[in-house]
Formats: sequence, C-alpha cells, structure tokens
Amino acid sequence: EGCVIGSRCRLFSGVIIGNRCELLDDVTLYPHVVLYDDCLIGNRVTIHANSVLGADGFGYRTQKGRHVKVPQLGRVEIGDDVEIGACTTIDRATFGATRVGYGTKIDNLVMIGHNCQIGRHNLFVSQVGIAGSVTTGDYVVMAGQVGIADHLHIGDRSLLGAKSGVHKDVPPDQRMLGAPA
Repeated sequence: EGCVIGSRCRLFSGVIIGNRCELLDDVTLYPHVVLYDDCLIGNRVTIHANSVLGADGFGYRTQKGRHVKVPQLGRVEIGDDVEIGACTTIDRATFGATRVGYGTKIDNLVMIGHNCQIGRHNLFVSQVGIAGSVTTGDYVVMAGQVGIADHLHIGDRSLLGAKSGVHKDVPPDQRMLGAPA
C-alpha cells in the first residue's frame, strides 16, 4: 500500500516490499530482498539476495527486571548509486532515518544498526558490524570484520584494518588496526 516503483526497476522472485516504500529509477532487488515499511531507495541502487532493510533496531530498556522493546518508528533511506551485498541488514531508525550516502558500496554479510548516518562513497567489506547511532564521514573504508561501538563518529577518508574493534571516535585521515584499534 502506498508504494512507488520508479522506471526500469528490476524485482526478482521472492522480493517483499512493505507499505509506503519508494524505489526511484533503475533499482535492482535480487531474490528474496525484504524492504520493511517506509524505505526509500535511491536511483541506480542494487541490493543483492536475502538482504533486509528496515527491520527494527536492537533497542531495549530494562523495566522491572525485564527487557522491554523500545518502538522503532523511523525508516531507512539509501542514496543514489549504492550497492548492498547479499545477506546484509540495515535497521530502521528509532525516529527519523538510518541513512546510507551516495555511492557507498557494502559487501555481503554487513550489519548497520539503527540511527546510523553513513557518508558518501564509503566501502564496507564483508562482516563489518556497525552498532546504532554511528556516523561516518565520506570515503571511509572498513575492512573485513571491523566492529564499531555505538554512538561513534568515523572521520572522512579513514581506513580501518581487518578485525579492528573501534570504541572511540576516529579523526579524519586515520589508518587504524587492532582490537582495540
């Protein structure tokens, strides 16, 4: 209900598109991609098989000794010329939008948490895990299995080596490796 599908979009078998989604022109969704409600997919975006965009973020508060889910009411917005690899997940924001910027390329098996703001032309290699509310500048590179703690900023043109564990903000133009990085 309320979806808009642009020109020349290609939707392969098993694709699920939730309510109020908008796909701009030349979008390709490979088999079994799932877009939850309220996703915006930019022009010339490719999303590979079994990826899920817009699922609830991992948000809980403890109340009377129990974990109680915090409602996730936001959306996901994917910029133009983005490619998203197979089995990647991008969570909806709690409020507002989780965003992936223009020209970013995301490999298979990457997880981007709720409320993240990913800059332009980032490269994320397989098994990167980005916790909620992380922001990145432009041209950031994260090699395989990098893990980013929540509420951090990764500066423009920074490169994080494979299996790095990042728990502090990273200034622009840094090269980091290790756990902790």
